[in-house]
Amino acid sequence: MKKPFISLATTLLAAVLAAPAAGAADAKPTIILVHGAFADSSSWDGVMARLQKDGYPVIGAANPLRSVKGDAAYVAGIVKSVPGPVILVGHSYGGSVISAAVQGNANVKGLVYVAAFAPESGESAAGLSGKFPGSTLGPALAPPVALADGGKDLYIQPARFRDQFAADVPAPKAQQMAAGQRPITDAALNEASPAPAWKTLPSWFIYGKADKNIPAAAQDFMAKRARSKKTVVVDGASHVVMTSHPTEVAALIEEAASSAK
Repeated sequence: MKKPFISLATTLLAAVLAAPAAGAADAKPTIILVHGAFADSSSWDGVMARLQKDGYPVIGAANPLRSVKGDAAYVAGIVKSVPGPVILVGHSYGGSVISAAVQGNANVKGLVYVAAFAPESGESAAGLSGKFPGSTLGPALAPPVALADGGKDLYIQPARFRDQFAADVPAPKAQQMAAGQRPITDAALNEASPAPAWKTLPSWFIYGKADKNIPAAAQDFMAKRARSKKTVVVDGASHVVMTSHPTEVAALIEEAASSAK
């Protein structure tokens, strides 16, 4: 009389034990969004909303913008806190950071560069920006702010912020972005990058043709050098393509995430 009961209990136990494994297999990778200079995590708001709606766990990293090495270590710590696969997404200088943040983090499965730098070992963001003509960032910067350690913080002049950084963003939004911009140190923009992760991981690129911070020619060069799996060029988009065209950016991130194993 007890055998049917034991058999049923065993079957139920097997089903319960199997359920988490199936759920884990279906779990989507975590998307870590790393903002760049003169921005903050709110620049990803439209992208975040779309990713979360589609069931992706999302982390908006508060990039310190102090140094490539230090910022990469900070992001690497966030990556280590995530138990499953990760897609790293970087905007602008954040591309330099994600390129250097992968060491020792085998759960990073792909890199997405959003109007971002993808430096080779020894290259700097400032050097890459000037590699091709077209960047007008230099004249748009405000006088540097002196720091206690002897360094300098850089901002974009509020009056020139929209034209330089966010020309395709509505004026009221661009004004808010200018007021809340995060400064970057001059040293970070000129710091030589370590060996980049794009040499060993698949990467995807998206940028705007009207980017005035990083010329489109420079971004095309970096995407081709990294053997981008897919490159999306948004006609007329500014440097903050993730703010003005969140649908296109989210779609490319999801494409990258779908390849994560």
